[in-house]
Amino acid sequence: MDNDYDLIVLGAGAVGENVADRAVQGGLSVALVEHELVGGECSYWACMPSKALLRPAQVLHAARQVPGAAQAVTGPVDVDAVLAHRDYYASNWSDAGQARWVANAGIALVRGHGRITDVKEVTVTAGDGTVTVLTARHAVALATGSDPFVPDIDGLAAARPWTAREATSVKNVPASLAIIGGGVVATEMATAYASLGAQVHIIARHGLLDGMEPFAGGQVAASLREMGVTVHLQTDTKRATRTRQGVELETTAGRVVADEVLVATGRTPRTRGIGLETVGLTEGDWLLTDDSLQVPGVDWLYAVGDVNHRALLTHQGKYQARAAGDRIAARATGATVHDDPWGTHSATADTHAVPQVTFTIPEVASVGLTAQAAEAAGYTIRVVDYKLGRVAGAGVHANGYKGTARMIVDEERHVILGVTFVGQDVADLLHAATIAIVGQVPLERLWHAVPAYPTISEIWLRLLETYGRPQPDPDGASTSAQGPAVSAAR
Repeated sequence: MDNDYDLIVLGAGAVGENVADRAVQGGLSVALVEHELVGGECSYWACMPSKALLRPAQVLHAARQVPGAAQAVTGPVDVDAVLAHRDYYASNWSDAGQARWVANAGIALVRGHGRITDVKEVTVTAGDGTVTVLTARHAVALATGSDPFVPDIDGLAAARPWTAREATSVKNVPASLAIIGGGVVATEMATAYASLGAQVHIIARHGLLDGMEPFAGGQVAASLREMGVTVHLQTDTKRATRTRQGVELETTAGRVVADEVLVATGRTPRTRGIGLETVGLTEGDWLLTDDSLQVPGVDWLYAVGDVNHRALLTHQGKYQARAAGDRIAARATGATVHDDPWGTHSATADTHAVPQVTFTIPEVASVGLTAQAAEAAGYTIRVVDYKLGRVAGAGVHANGYKGTARMIVDEERHVILGVTFVGQDVADLLHAATIAIVGQVPLERLWHAVPAYPTISEIWLRLLETYGRPQPDPDGASTSAQGPAVSAAR
C-alpha cells in the first residue's frame, strides 16, 4: 500500500466521508482512517435509527388527527415492526455498503485507530496490532466526532446507564425508562419510547429544549404529558443505584424508579488519544477553527463536524466538510481560494443560519437566531408570533391543529434573523426560512413569494401581515407600518 496521500482524514462518519469525497473530486488522493463502523454515529446510533424509531409514532399521531383516517386506526404501533424497520435503516450495524461506497469513490480506507505522530504524519494501529504510518502531502482533517457526556452523579457510572447508542439500538423495549436531560435527544427518545409502550420519566435540570424559543419546550412538555410521560422540570438528579429491579434515582423531586436510565446531557469531544499534543493542542478539548475549518496556528490541520463544536448537527458537519474538502483541494492544486464570508470555502452559515429539527410530537423546526440571541448580538429586532392553527391549510392538515410560528426581524435591514415553528410536520417549512435568512431576502420581496393555498406554508403570508408591509420613506429606506421595534439597548 502506498502510504503517502495528499490528505488524511481521521474519522469515517458522514462528515469525514464528505471531506474525503470532495477532496478526491478536486483531484487529490485521500486516506480515510476509521476504527469503528464506516458511516459513523449518524448511520448506526443517531440520525437514521432514531428517526426510524420516531416516524411510526408521528404517522400514527397524524392519522388520529384526520377524521376518516382516525376511525381506521385501531391500535398502537407494532413494536417488532418498528424495531425491524430501525434495523434496516441502521444496515443491521454492518458497514459493508458504506465501505463499498468509499472504495467506489476512489478513497483509500485504512482500518484502525489513527493518531498524529508528527507534522502531516498519522500512525494507524489496527485491531490486530499492525501499525501503518501514513504521511500527508498537504493536510490532515480531524472528523472524529463526539461522545455522550455522562455527568458526575453519585452512583451513575456504576448503574450502567444507557447513552444514545443503547437507546437507538435496543433489542427489547423496557417497561420503563428514566431519561436524565431535557434537550433534543431526551425529548426525542421520550417520544419514541412512550410510543413503544414504555413508561417514561424525563428529569431535566431546567426546562425542555433550552436555547430554543421558550414556547417550544413548553409545547413539547405538554404533548409528552399527554402521551403519558412524567416530566420533571427544574429537577436535579442526586444519586443513582442499580438494583435487581432496575435503577433507582434520587432527585430533588423525589424518587424515580425505572428498568433503565438514559443519560442525555450533552456531548464531549472525541479528541483523546489522537496526538493533539504533537501539534501543541490539548487532548480532550474541542478544536477551535476559523470559518475555513482550519485550526489556527497549524496551517495543514483541519477540524470538521462535532469535534469543532461549531454546530453539533450532521447536516451542518457535512456542510463544513464540503467547504473544507474543496478548500484543501484548491490550496493543493493552486486554484483560487474563496474563504471570505459566504464564499465557497467558508462555513459562514454556522454562525448565521443553522437549521435544526427536533422530531418530537409536535415537531420543532428552527433556523437562525432566537429573540434572546438576536438581542444579545446587538440587533434591533421585532418579534412576530402567529398561531399555526389559524392558517387555513393547517385545519385541513389536522383536526384541531395546534402550533406556533415566530419570526425575528432585523429592523434596520428589514430581513429575517431567525424563525421557529412548532407543530405537526413543520420540518417541511424550514428550508424556506433557511433560504430567506441565508439570502437576506428583504421583507418587501418576500411579499411576492406567494404560498400555495390551502397549505401550512400560508403561515408566511400571515407572519408578513402581522408584521406590517414595509413602506418606503423619503430617503429610500423601508420602514414598517406597524408597532415599535425591540432594541437590544433597552
